[in-house]
Amino acid sequence: MLATLPLFDSHFHIIDPRFALIPNQGYLPDAFTVADYRHQTHQYQICGGAIVSGSFQGFDQDYLIDALTQLGPNFVGVTQLPAHTPDAKILSLHQAGVRALRFNLKRGGSEDISQMTHMAHRVYDLVGWHIELYIDSNDLLSLHHQLVTLPAVSIDHLGLSKTGLPTLLKLVEQGIKVKATGFGRVDFNINNALKDLYSANPSALMFGTDMPSTRAPRPYKNDDFLIVIDTLGEHAAQRVLSKNAQEFYQKSTQLE
Repeated sequence: MLATLPLFDSHFHIIDPRFALIPNQGYLPDAFTVADYRHQTHQYQICGGAIVSGSFQGFDQDYLIDALTQLGPNFVGVTQLPAHTPDAKILSLHQAGVRALRFNLKRGGSEDISQMTHMAHRVYDLVGWHIELYIDSNDLLSLHHQLVTLPAVSIDHLGLSKTGLPTLLKLVEQGIKVKATGFGRVDFNINNALKDLYSANPSALMFGTDMPSTRAPRPYKNDDFLIVIDTLGEHAAQRVLSKNAQEFYQKSTQLE
């Protein structure tokens, strides 16, 4: 066992070759199935997690529903949907375990950002979903006013860029969540960022493995999990590794 603390893996991808993939900027990822994920995380006390749709999966829901069925009720889905999606489809996805809507400003493959405010309110009012943004924090300043008016939001991969961290910290102070993921993607000191973000809002940070780390300059390492504990201490780490994400994803309306 890698560690005794439970982990709600707030961000990972399942890439199953049984389902169609869409080349993104010429890139197609290698397979990373549910079996692969279970093998890679067998040293952890996994108590649940969030399967996140990637740019290369577009608006496909079949792979996500299949993966959720395999992993069980402690896992949720983060999907991408076009703005014209009927309410009945959203309700059906909620029943299948989907709990959030993703806008991928970094890679594409999702609905346009111009639809973000409308869709954020729509899915929150209908099923209690939040939205998740894959965005460089340098681009957050222009969206600041818009983001703080939305019901619930999280930002992927610590915002990626050092120069955008001051804006990210301000958003965190106003209730925006941040995924402590993709440590191999960022250009700043992880320890300092974790301390600053946790200090700004102890309920904001949600750790995830980012497996299989598609296109990351440096893929996930087990040391990334331990960085959280070593930097924040065990009590704070419990919030970041499981409690914060569990509370955030479970806020969605229970229609079952």
